[in-house]
Amino acid sequence: MKHNEVVPYEDVNADKKSQVTSMFDKIAPYYDVLNRVLTVGIDQRWRKKAIASLGEQHYERILDIATGTADLPVAMKKQLNVDQIVGLDISPKMIELGKKKITEKKLDESVSLEVGDSEQMRFEDNYFQAATASFGVRNFSDLQQGLNEIYRVLDKQGKLMILEFSKPTIFPFKQLFNMYFKYILPTVGKLTSKDPKAYKYLYESVQAFPDYEDMANIIRKSGFTNVKYTPLTLGICTIYTGEK
Repeated sequence: MKHNEVVPYEDVNADKKSQVTSMFDKIAPYYDVLNRVLTVGIDQRWRKKAIASLGEQHYERILDIATGTADLPVAMKKQLNVDQIVGLDISPKMIELGKKKITEKKLDESVSLEVGDSEQMRFEDNYFQAATASFGVRNFSDLQQGLNEIYRVLDKQGKLMILEFSKPTIFPFKQLFNMYFKYILPTVGKLTSKDPKAYKYLYESVQAFPDYEDMANIIRKSGFTNVKYTPLTLGICTIYTGEK
């Protein structure tokens, strides 16, 4: 484990990747409901805006990284002109629940989900026209490696869209946000998901994660051009876009 690395559990024998997998397997059954409750439903609006940043062009294949229970692929099918979406996640439990959702929404023919490591993907080079990630890249054990892999599997002029938590900078919203994230959110998470550490980790991982220009520079380092970022809801989260 890297020095100062933010991990869900204090287990010196398990690396970040296995700890994150274990955490998401535990909270998977409560994940969707908690997202709606803890963000007061705003997360769905954030996703809509993030998807809109991909424009109205036709996409043959889109890759959704850290897809969780497939919220983003379901929303993309409604909003985008896309033939096929592949959702990838490291948590088998999340994928299991996501597959149920895809079947219920009769999207089996155009959305496929699989367990996989975003930092070592099985896909060939230049395979997707776009790659997306919502609230997932923060959990990479090696962010640069993950972004390098995404760059590799995108075809020429392929688009990148990342939606991720960031830190508000405006007083007093910054202070209120920190109080909510640090105290209220873990308490609600503890009562509902029975895993308080997962929501303590959420706060700590957001605090430690690069945002705004720092994140944009890391994306550029992987080779992406035309990198832009758009903060949402006073900076609670940010949309990052780029092109190969």
